[in-house]
Amino acid sequence: MILSIIFGSLALLSFALLIWQWVAARRFPLHHHASDESFAPAVTLLKSLKGADAATEDCLRSWFAQNYTGEVQILFGVVSAEDPVCEIVRKLMQEFPQRDAQLVMVPQLIGASAKVSKLAEIEKLAKHDIFVVSDADVRVQSDFMASAVVPLREPGVGLINCFYRLANPSTLAMQWEAIAINADFWSHVLQSQTLNPLDFALGAVMFVRRRPLEEIGGFKSLVNCLADDYQLGNRISRNGYRIMLSPIVVECWDPPMGWRAVWRHQLRWARTIRVCQPLPYFFSILNNAGFWALVLLIFGLVMTVRASHLHFSTTRHVFDVWNLNLHIGLLCGGLFVIARIIVASNLQRRLTQSSGHRRYLWLAPVKDVLHTAIWLYAFVGNRIEWRGQMYHLRRDGTLVKKD
Repeated sequence: MILSIIFGSLALLSFALLIWQWVAARRFPLHHHASDESFAPAVTLLKSLKGADAATEDCLRSWFAQNYTGEVQILFGVVSAEDPVCEIVRKLMQEFPQRDAQLVMVPQLIGASAKVSKLAEIEKLAKHDIFVVSDADVRVQSDFMASAVVPLREPGVGLINCFYRLANPSTLAMQWEAIAINADFWSHVLQSQTLNPLDFALGAVMFVRRRPLEEIGGFKSLVNCLADDYQLGNRISRNGYRIMLSPIVVECWDPPMGWRAVWRHQLRWARTIRVCQPLPYFFSILNNAGFWALVLLIFGLVMTVRASHLHFSTTRHVFDVWNLNLHIGLLCGGLFVIARIIVASNLQRRLTQSSGHRRYLWLAPVKDVLHTAIWLYAFVGNRIEWRGQMYHLRRDGTLVKKD
């Protein structure tokens, strides 16, 4: 009886958090494009590149093809001229000769993060006072920059960031990750924002003013950080600047990944959040609504079998009370699982503006079970794998390469 009360309470609490998450997401004006022709400040786009895949050219082209009336400088940072992405960049520079674009070699990395080391170097060549920092795998619509820059009109805004969606979940493992990104991540951010103003950044695309960046020491101050986007936003926020969320959603195009690769990615993400926000991360287990609903459902099924044996060894009254509680648990557990699936589907449809994920609805509670395992495993060690290199993650969120 005590276990049924505990599991029932946890399932009910996680269900309440799920509804809160859904309401917070519904209230946000996602996909709202609203440019201001009178506000088109000059910007410098910074991109750290390494390697290329089938989507790289289209992703980079989308930045060259921006319909933006302000000046745009584009700086690409690579370690070696032999990197295959260099050929793509040169091709695009010839295709868009009107663009002020430059490919910069950064052979010497000054920190554990190759990405941020390159950003720190090309930052020195920036001509303008608003930087746009974007991951290599991000593709945007032609009006993206004109719409996303608008919140910088407001005084005190130091950084703007955007939600992103996994655009090509081409394997079953990536469909699991798609639920984590396209349903849960963005809605959890909005859920958190109902309690406190945003004090971190999302790294897919960020607009940041030069002055707030310089005040925290520029990108060179972040070269040993795993969660450079989190640290960038957090430090700017602590200096008194506001961080805004743009309603524009960008696309991330990843190469096909199997279960092992997705597991490593999610584990790295989990350990990063654990270090950056230890207390919220600890309680994030309660947001795995599908897991707690399944626990309640399975517990009810096990106890139902046990109750059938009690029928022959206890009084009628005790058996009826026991049986009623079990049926209530089974009913609630089943309803909570269904609710989790419906909410995940609705949130994915809102972010992606597509219903292509529907045949993978059953993965929502499975994702919650897997993420519970990742949540536990994230406490076990501080080793992470990032771009084929093993690192030790320190308590302050910085990285040390392991030989």
